[in-house]
Amino acid sequence: MRYARRLWPAFETYHAHIYFVPEAAEAYRELGLKGGWMGYFASRSAALGPASSGLVTAIFFNFHPAMVARALPDAWALASPEDILAARLRSADAALRRLLPDHVGSPAEAEAAGLAREAAEAPALAGRPLFGALRSLPWPEEPHLALWHACTLLREHRGDGHVAALTAAGLDGCEAHVTITAAGGIPRETLQVNRKWSDEEWAAAEERLKGRGWLDADGVLTDAGRAGRAEVEARTDALAEEPWRALGSQRTERLLELLTPMARAINAAGGVPVPNPVGVPAP
Repeated sequence: MRYARRLWPAFETYHAHIYFVPEAAEAYRELGLKGGWMGYFASRSAALGPASSGLVTAIFFNFHPAMVARALPDAWALASPEDILAARLRSADAALRRLLPDHVGSPAEAEAAGLAREAAEAPALAGRPLFGALRSLPWPEEPHLALWHACTLLREHRGDGHVAALTAAGLDGCEAHVTITAAGGIPRETLQVNRKWSDEEWAAAEERLKGRGWLDADGVLTDAGRAGRAEVEARTDALAEEPWRALGSQRTERLLELLTPMARAINAAGGVPVPNPVGVPAP
């Protein structure tokens, strides 16, 4: 069995609390960043340096370009990428200590950090822009932060591959959301509000998908649409297997065993709500 799909909910949850916890929002406000989305785009892209809105739109893929442009490049005039990265790491430290009091500092977390780091350092960088930028950052010394950084790398490695799979399928950002909603995944109201596609843009994406035979007249996925969406997910998983091939099945199973209780504890403490616009389920 492929491991990419099985590991994803655990490492995604351990990473993704940073987008929901109050510690991060407060840290970005203290730097002068305006609004939650400016903090999101600046902090997630800061490893790239003072990136343009066009570059971040291209790499993040599914956000409305105007949404990104409202945050970047203005954020870089308020705080440097280095200061934002430092604030992000401090926020992860504070949040993980609050969310995981029984795990931070434990032997299990140290073991998980070592395994996750080995997996995260294994893949090639080519074709993985955000993963590659993050891999250039220094590793935190404390195990709970080294584990968070490893999960961040694994998350963005998978994300870079997902963008490649969507692009290969001929889908744009809005069309990708329409197909997720039509497949019964994340509700439209959650995706549309959080990615800022207008009703007119959403409807136009539906019409394009109908023209391709992916949606029927009622906006429901056709057999071709279901097959196309399944291919995107299968290709995403295949492109995300390299870390787990390198780690090997026995140690990958061990990492899953160690990481799953931590991810569940993050969910239980409200660190990552379910459902969420990321689409990650509870581990």
